[in-house]
Amino acid sequence: MTPTTGNLIEDLSAPSAGRLDMPFLIVPGGTTLTYGAFWDRVGRTSAALSASGAAPGERIVVQVDKSVNAVVLYAACLHAGAVHVPLNPAFTPDELDYFINDADPALVVARRDLVDGVADRHGVHVLSQDADGSGSLEDLATTAIARPAEPRAGNDLAALLYTSGTTGRPKGAALTHTNLRLNAWALHDAWRFDASDHLVHALPIFHVHGLFLALHCAMLSAIPVTFLPRFDADAVVAALRDATVFMGVPTQYNRLLASSDFDRLSCSSMRLFTAGSAPLPDSVFHEFTARTGHVICERYGMSETLITTTNPYEGARLAGTVGFAVPGVEMRVVDDDGLTVGPETIGGLEVRGEQVMNKYWRRPDATAQCQRAGGWFVTGDIAALDEQGRLTLQGRTTDLIISGGENIYPKELELALDSVPGIVESAVVGIPHPDLGEAVTALIVVGEHAPDDSTITQSLGASISRFKHPKKVIRLAELPRNSMGKIEKKALRELYSDLYSDPDCAD
Repeated sequence: MTPTTGNLIEDLSAPSAGRLDMPFLIVPGGTTLTYGAFWDRVGRTSAALSASGAAPGERIVVQVDKSVNAVVLYAACLHAGAVHVPLNPAFTPDELDYFINDADPALVVARRDLVDGVADRHGVHVLSQDADGSGSLEDLATTAIARPAEPRAGNDLAALLYTSGTTGRPKGAALTHTNLRLNAWALHDAWRFDASDHLVHALPIFHVHGLFLALHCAMLSAIPVTFLPRFDADAVVAALRDATVFMGVPTQYNRLLASSDFDRLSCSSMRLFTAGSAPLPDSVFHEFTARTGHVICERYGMSETLITTTNPYEGARLAGTVGFAVPGVEMRVVDDDGLTVGPETIGGLEVRGEQVMNKYWRRPDATAQCQRAGGWFVTGDIAALDEQGRLTLQGRTTDLIISGGENIYPKELELALDSVPGIVESAVVGIPHPDLGEAVTALIVVGEHAPDDSTITQSLGASISRFKHPKKVIRLAELPRNSMGKIEKKALRELYSDLYSDPDCAD
């Protein structure tokens, strides 16, 4: 199907135009929202956002729990021509303040317990949306009169997704309607979605994975989505019996395999399992196939580039590889001088294509650092391509930790740890973990009055989200350094690589 021009909402709404009575979001034990009811809510919520000051091109910062109305809110932002800025609901008020200051939004939509003081601190209009999807935004939408979707150009911003690097300072990946549209259609076609499909959705909706990949693919075929508020292995197994597609992160697959009810019978209607957001262990890959008869389809991408590779729908899917470039994307592997290297040679991965963002929000310095002549984007990942163009990732040039599918940036934690009385210095690394993929681990050097673990946890709790807290804190006499005085994190990762291999230590 040929993409339209303008607002992405046109692409997402057109497939359901002739089947508005089709179920869209199905909450087990709760409500079922048809496509007709969904688009009615989107139109009215869009009008409520506009009436609250969100003009086309303005940012709307969103920090809400996963709910049906949170999906309505995302589509309404697009419909209103605004820029959706989704944030993790676990972020603390201090973290929320940073994003508001940086995004400079016209409107903030957040849980009721988070909105107190935001308007006073930032002079921004605030609406609430609670965990059940109710709140002041929904109150306004109830009486609002829907208007047509705002026209947008392809290069107009549709979303800002905050990501970060070794500095720990988050930056917004500025994604346009064209970026999102091209990737949505590429994956929809590559993974063979059609009107007979049924998706199980157990992902957060503040990431590319759950918000864009899963929902866009579903909406482009107007299919039902079993919409789980959070991942629960038993709930997923039950939902799979009526479904055809599941998208997950490695931790979720590991937990499914731990369920005795997860077997070939529970997957008998399924046609596709995809995995991403973190490396999938070979052991999980092979055990999954042995248990279910299905081969997980791994893919690779970033917030800045969206999904750039996928293993083939038909053909070999090899453990440890993330497949081939999706249509419209080019890849190359380069040496330290930026020169392309040959097949099977490890180097820095670069990609280009119209789905790749062309800037970080208000960060020309960061934008310049990730771009090369010719439109190539420097991913920061180390990889190799084989003769056929199949990509294998070898590691990361940054210290980013991916734990349970969540990106965690060591520098932010190190700054917080170093401010705790009694801690002289710290280093935070990701150590292999059988369930999480990587576990956040803090190595600290302490002074005379060393804080205990509970004191450290309490100190971090004021400004650092719980999911970022170290799984373990290890005290050292000193941290290893190279001749330039830089802490050798690689040595720390190697030294403690077996820390969580003992099941008793992995809890």
